[in-house]
Amino acid sequence: MNDTVPDRQAFYDQIGQHSLAPLWERLHALVTRSPSSAAQPVHWNYDDVVRPFMMQAGGLITAREAERRVLILENPGLAGQSRITNSLFAGLQMILPGEVAPAHRHTASALRFIVEGHGAYTAVEGERTLMEPGDFVITPSWTWHDHGNETSQAMVWLDGLDVPMIKMLDASFAEPSNAESQSVSRPEGDSLSRYGANMVPVDWKPSLKSSPVFNYPYSRSREALLTLSRNGDPDTHHGYKLRYINPGSGGSPMPTIGAFMALLPGGFATAPYRSTDGTVYSVVEGEGETRIGDTVVKWKPRDLFVVPSWFTHHHRAASDAVLFSFSDRPVQDVLSLWREERLHA
Repeated sequence: MNDTVPDRQAFYDQIGQHSLAPLWERLHALVTRSPSSAAQPVHWNYDDVVRPFMMQAGGLITAREAERRVLILENPGLAGQSRITNSLFAGLQMILPGEVAPAHRHTASALRFIVEGHGAYTAVEGERTLMEPGDFVITPSWTWHDHGNETSQAMVWLDGLDVPMIKMLDASFAEPSNAESQSVSRPEGDSLSRYGANMVPVDWKPSLKSSPVFNYPYSRSREALLTLSRNGDPDTHHGYKLRYINPGSGGSPMPTIGAFMALLPGGFATAPYRSTDGTVYSVVEGEGETRIGDTVVKWKPRDLFVVPSWFTHHHRAASDAVLFSFSDRPVQDVLSLWREERLHA
């Protein structure tokens, strides 16, 4: 048998010159028995590490020069790929007082989760919304959007995009606007009033797969979680957890990215859990820790961390805590790929 190995390698070298390769040499790496992500569990300490670098970046480059002043949250297991998981991009964006991040649009869908500051705006398709910490804002695929800060303090938010998926499909397009900012064509709060109260205009029919609501205020999300916590016991694996929805379909706000918010009572620990959607977390309130495989992440408000696909993890809240998260679960659901495993402590 060993005598044939040199012959095989010579064969592989020969066919390689014709853009051919032997599947039998690669099959086990391509079709694994279970998810085998190169992504690693990572924790970003916002106040002590990320924020000082963000402020330093603010003195090095303007929002106009950068187009988007963002520090990428790059997974060390995916170094050089601008990814936080295999399918998702994440970064922290800052706009200083008086700045505008110019209008553009792209095929990638994006979410904004507000981390710091009060009252800067995002404009989507002619409607502005003022942003507060904990707000969840979306800019769906191929929608015009810009950001501006007319306040006296810096504004920072978490960006989450499906860029790796779009790149994998070779479907990336982008277009800058001729104007730095969009013309405002709808009053602030219009979309939330029309579509965000469990009602829609009588003859409205959705024409897009993304939500017509583009700002989900934290005040509403938190009140929903608190009401849920008063009315029953927490889920053993999730605590009190809700998912954001598109009111036109009941699905996710954007077809490629799902978003969630969970309340963990102080002293509560979730049972071990894993799922196929690698998940990015942003801590809104409270302190605690999350064990991800053999890694323990101790978190506090504004910190961020990532749980890669199929990593067993569980959370423990030292005080009442609220965790925002996002993942590619909608894509996996549509393709009938998503799996979870609820383990016992």
